[in-house]
Amino acid sequence: MTPSSPTFALALGGGGARGLAHIHVIETLDELGIRPVAVAGSSIGGIMGAALAAGMSGRDIHDYARSILGRPAAVAGRIWGTRPTTVADVLERGLRISQFDLERILRAFLPPQVPARFEDLTIPLSVVATDYFGHREQIIREGDLISALSASAAIPAVFRPVMREDRLLIDGGIINPVPFGLLRGTADHVIAVDVVGAPEPSPTRRLNSIDLLFGASQLMMQALIAEKLGRERPDILVRPPHSRFRALDFLKIDAVLAESVGIKEDLKRALDALLSGRAAQSPRPA
Repeated sequence: MTPSSPTFALALGGGGARGLAHIHVIETLDELGIRPVAVAGSSIGGIMGAALAAGMSGRDIHDYARSILGRPAAVAGRIWGTRPTTVADVLERGLRISQFDLERILRAFLPPQVPARFEDLTIPLSVVATDYFGHREQIIREGDLISALSASAAIPAVFRPVMREDRLLIDGGIINPVPFGLLRGTADHVIAVDVVGAPEPSPTRRLNSIDLLFGASQLMMQALIAEKLGRERPDILVRPPHSRFRALDFLKIDAVLAESVGIKEDLKRALDALLSGRAAQSPRPA
């Protein structure tokens, strides 16, 4: 982009493994020479946004994600390494499935380029979490980055909530699945990416309680997104067609990326239409 080119801010939404499609968006922006001046993310969108804000290219993120998630044994080894290692740790955290907390998992899986603090990012980043007892959105822009990302992606009943500044924080997607509103005034244009998806029938899979829980969450988040879009809209909103994947299907990275690759052309067409329309407008008076 030239110095006179329009600026862009990027909002990356939550959706678990479906958020791997964010890689396509970042790669497309790289191809077009667009580097966002601000990023906001919820859940997996916060994690992908942190990698982008740390200076990683879309190709860097793509290669790193495939190097880890494309090898199930490596994933299992890293997760095993996050287990409690002492009796005191087990007693403190309790004998429950959530003893594998997300903060430990992220520290084991995040690329080394992602710093420990917001202040060391190269692009301003806003991460959304939900203040459970405060009943409101919690926007985090400074301090410890890993705890913020963990809070933002702490899916209830799957990962432990995160205590931060005396607040109990859970998944940001519950209250703001695609946080484009946080980017108002930060750039000339805002691009938003919705990877929440929606439940789809499958002739080969019977729904279990977890499927129903996640599907109900998708319906809730889509209702929230629709309500927010009724009040304000980003300049570009793209949605990859990959609803059939579950939130925790990270080991299916190749299939997720293959099915969502069309988002690249969707984004290019939307950008072309946006910029062509902008160029056709009369100059604004000084």
